[in-house]
Amino acid sequence: MKLAYLFPGQGSQKPNMLDELPEHPAALAVLEEASETLGESVRNFDSKDALISTVSVQISLLVSSVAILRVFEDEGVYPDFVAGHSAGAFSAAVACKAIGFADSLRMIKLRGQLMEQTFPSGYGMGVITGMDERTVKELVNSCFTETEPVYTANINAPDQITIAGSINALNKVIDIAANSGARTAELLNVNIPSHCSLLNSVSKSLQEEFSKIKFCQPVIPYACNRTARLLRSPEQVREDLAFNVSHPVMWQDISSILCEHGTRLFIEMPPGNVLTSLSKKARPGARSLSVDENGFQNCLVMARRFCSEHS
Repeated sequence: MKLAYLFPGQGSQKPNMLDELPEHPAALAVLEEASETLGESVRNFDSKDALISTVSVQISLLVSSVAILRVFEDEGVYPDFVAGHSAGAFSAAVACKAIGFADSLRMIKLRGQLMEQTFPSGYGMGVITGMDERTVKELVNSCFTETEPVYTANINAPDQITIAGSINALNKVIDIAANSGARTAELLNVNIPSHCSLLNSVSKSLQEEFSKIKFCQPVIPYACNRTARLLRSPEQVREDLAFNVSHPVMWQDISSILCEHGTRLFIEMPPGNVLTSLSKKARPGARSLSVDENGFQNCLVMARRFCSEHS
């Protein structure tokens, strides 16, 4: 029986999320290190106005998740596996010790900057629920044009698929899906067409910069965004961090592979509970908790009890 930590990606952010972190020395140390690394207070990045920026969102997500991760570590609780959704993969890489926090912070800032520079306007993402992957792909293909491209992106669940591309094309797919039996079909609060080939240039730039950073052997397996394989080599983690932004996140398959390897308790780092909700739907036989939803102390008690019972 195994424990996995889950790290959320863009879309889970909320204003002043860093103010909700516990007054714990380990969490405060992360905030201090982040401010030193960035050369300014990290609290400048999580206000409502600041979170309009992809850069601010991704920095805030990383800091929030790693702060709680460090508190768990200080309390002596460690996972058997880690998995991060999109930008959350950077937190997962820190959790498995493949990359240092400061390096991860610098690289996720660059990731956000490159994403904003590549697509400053007119593009984004949407989500469709209540339709399977094949049906969504058929709708996307019917609306794709070279001038207004649209792609299927993340496979979050069998009936929850995200799409990415130009706003006009996204709206066409959403309208057709809404009139063809989809449970929901809507634009996401994301202004970048992530997880499709439109961001290939961003991945290539990240690959070049990541080549200058030291990666270490992961101390526990890291779930790959692009393939859902459990990675155990530093080079594989490096590659996933560089290229996950231009490839679909296979989250449904990640959940399956973690369960196949014995995971029976999922704990989602803050902010939000998106991944917890997905786990509850897909893996009802496993326990899924969110620090934001269930509270840190409750998650800590459950993790300690679980680790004690299954050690």
